[in-house]
Amino acid sequence: MTQDDFIGAKLVLLIGGQLVTILRDDRQDIPYPNMWDMPGGGSEPGETPEDCVLRETREELSLVIAPDQLIWKQRFESPHVPGTFSWWFGAEMPKEAAAQVALGSEGQCWRVMAPEDWLSDPQSIAHFKPRVQAGLDAISRINS
Repeated sequence: MTQDDFIGAKLVLLIGGQLVTILRDDRQDIPYPNMWDMPGGGSEPGETPEDCVLRETREELSLVIAPDQLIWKQRFESPHVPGTFSWWFGAEMPKEAAAQVALGSEGQCWRVMAPEDWLSDPQSIAHFKPRVQAGLDAISRINS
């Protein structure tokens, strides 16, 4: 497996214990329009999964996260494109980091919410929910 064998990366990001989420643009030419998503996106040629998720988070939320702040990593197969996969990461930041967030050029808005609220929201991307839960569980285990 090489670093090019993945299609993208997503981040389960907790700021002050709250989950950071982005409301996707409401355009029919994109997947999951007007749905609550996690920071992250598609990979660029030659990028590692870590490079991808850190770049996407910087572009989407203006947050600079250091590689050593990524405390969880797991690979998931795509439910839509057999044989492709993405990497999911977890990170935590103090609640003061919310003041650094500025929405980039994609998405309608961002917010922090209780993880259980995101997981139960019908407007959250359904097939991401088990992945987000896996990240939350891993972060909880790391903190205990």
